[in-house]
Amino acid sequence: MMDYKEEDFLLLSGIQHYKFCKRQWAIIHIEQQWNENYLTASGRLIHENVHNHEFVEKRKNRLISRAMPIYSHSLGVSGECDAVEFILDDFGIPVKGRKGKYIIYPVEYKRGKPKDSDEDISQLVAQIICLEDMFCTTINRGSLYYDAIKRRVEVEITDVMKDDVRKTFDDMHKLYNNHHTPKVKTSSKCKACSVKDICLPVLCAKQSASEYIKNILNEGE
Repeated sequence: MMDYKEEDFLLLSGIQHYKFCKRQWAIIHIEQQWNENYLTASGRLIHENVHNHEFVEKRKNRLISRAMPIYSHSLGVSGECDAVEFILDDFGIPVKGRKGKYIIYPVEYKRGKPKDSDEDISQLVAQIICLEDMFCTTINRGSLYYDAIKRRVEVEITDVMKDDVRKTFDDMHKLYNNHHTPKVKTSSKCKACSVKDICLPVLCAKQSASEYIKNILNEGE
C-alpha cells in the first residue's frame, strides 16, 4: 500500500460525489465547476450549524469535538469530521491532554433521510480510516445523523467496507492524475444533480437544444 504526499491529497468529502456519480465528482473536483441547488444549500446549512472549530463539548463520560480536521496518507485525503465523540472507556486509547482512555466515535450529519445507496456510509468509513491512521487504533462503529428523521443511524464498520473505500480512492486518484472526466449513462438521479446544467448538454448530445430546454422547464411545473 502506497502513501500519498500531502500535495496529492483529495478532498475526503468527494467520495460521496464519486459514489453518487463519477462524472459529477470529476466535474466538481477535476474541472472545478459547481452549481448550488436547493438540496446542496440545505445540506450546507446543516453542516454550518454543526461546525465550530473552537468548541469542545463535555457530556458526562464523553468529549465532543466539532469540525475536526482529519487526514490519511494511506488514502491520500484530508477533510473534516462533523463531530467526533471521545467516549471514556477502559478499553480505549490515551488522548493527549486528557485523563483516562477513550474510544473514538465519529458522527456525520446529513440532509434528508437514509439512502438505499452507500455514498453516505462510504464517507463515514473514509473518516474512520483517517481517525484510525491518526490515533493508531481500530474503530468499528460510527453514526449518520439524518436531518429529516432527527436521529442517528448507527453503522457497523467492516473490513470489506474499508477495503472498498481504499479501492475507490485509488480509482479517484487515477482519474484525478489523468484529468479525466468519465462518461456515464443518464438516470433518474440526474434530475437532482447540482451540476446537471453543466453535464447533461454533453451527455444528451442526441437531444436538440429546444428539447433539452423544454424538459428543464417541465421539471419546474
